[in-house]
Amino acid sequence: MAKIILIVDDSESIREVVSFTLENEGYKVLIANDGTDALKFLDGSHIDLIITDLHMPEMDGITLIREVRKMPTYQRIPILFLTTESQAAKKMEAKDAGATGWIIKPFVPAKLIAALNKVLR
Repeated sequence: MAKIILIVDDSESIREVVSFTLENEGYKVLIANDGTDALKFLDGSHIDLIITDLHMPEMDGITLIREVRKMPTYQRIPILFLTTESQAAKKMEAKDAGATGWIIKPFVPAKLIAALNKVLR
């Protein structure tokens, strides 16, 4: 059965590239425009991994991670940050919120898949 990955990014072009990359690898992809939009998918449904941007309207990625980590069903789900931010302070803030890993945009599809393979069981 295909692993289910939720992509959360306010950039349509990033959502399309990430979705295309993942679907070509056989993953099932769910797409949200921002953290608030992503919450509708977190209703107890099975999701294997979340990939989120940092800077988004409505709810940013760090706030989303904090919300996800409050939900018993999703407390252990891997969450990867996909962002243009590379500052150590932001990485620590994301890690403290519960992020599993960090991928810098623009990304190389092979590196994204490698990162997924590291965190998916």
